[in-house]
Amino acid sequence: MQPILSLRDVSYSYHNLKGETPALSHINLEISEGSFVAVVGPSGCGKSTLLSIIARLLAPEEGEVLYRGLSAKDYCADSALKIGYMLQRDHLFEWRTVYQNVILGLELTHNLTKENTDYILKLLEDYGLYGFKDKKPSELSGGMRQRAALIRTMAVHPDLLLLDEPFSALDFQTRLSVSADIANIIRSTGKTALLITHDLSEAITLADRVVVLSRRPAGIKREMTIRYEIGREDPLAVRGTAAYQTYFNQLWEVLTDDKTTA
Repeated sequence: MQPILSLRDVSYSYHNLKGETPALSHINLEISEGSFVAVVGPSGCGKSTLLSIIARLLAPEEGEVLYRGLSAKDYCADSALKIGYMLQRDHLFEWRTVYQNVILGLELTHNLTKENTDYILKLLEDYGLYGFKDKKPSELSGGMRQRAALIRTMAVHPDLLLLDEPFSALDFQTRLSVSADIANIIRSTGKTALLITHDLSEAITLADRVVVLSRRPAGIKREMTIRYEIGREDPLAVRGTAAYQTYFNQLWEVLTDDKTTA
């Protein structure tokens, strides 16, 4: 089966008056449809730059990104892969209700049809927010705000979800619960997800595959498939398994060994 996303020898540098700062170096990565991939690496290594290139906010200086086998220049509006981007902060607008926030993408793309609004209402009901749809964001807990942000992202029916540390602002207990809920929502809908995180435990609890980046300019040091004999619904149960500890130890060794290469 053709990957939903392929990065082929992608490199990128930032330029300013002081010179060039290499961010990514010869990244090769394939992501299969329906998979959940996490990317970890040292702070400042270029993880968010990688997401920006995948989202077509930046163009690679070298290499190419293929979306279901098509390069960005070969795209037309009808064939484009729909990408949803969930950021570190929820960016809900306080002057709009929860419902008005989650339909924003549909308004901007002129897709506010009855079919789509019915889908939104079902998501709000399924994820415990229907009773809060007429509230303002300030009346929600941090976890509820993140669920609302996910519904807003899911509303436009994305093929690929890019998650840029969306749980980093939450306290530990809420983070465990909300990250597991959101991962289960993504899996149940068959979406493909790419998660950027600094939290190694989060990566190996949620993802089917973990990609470790080196220090800047980032290259891929290691890829590891993650499998558990138990379900992912309870993150604490997953973290209590022998497999979790093995994965953690192996990936920690890779992260802290600057000599390790792909």
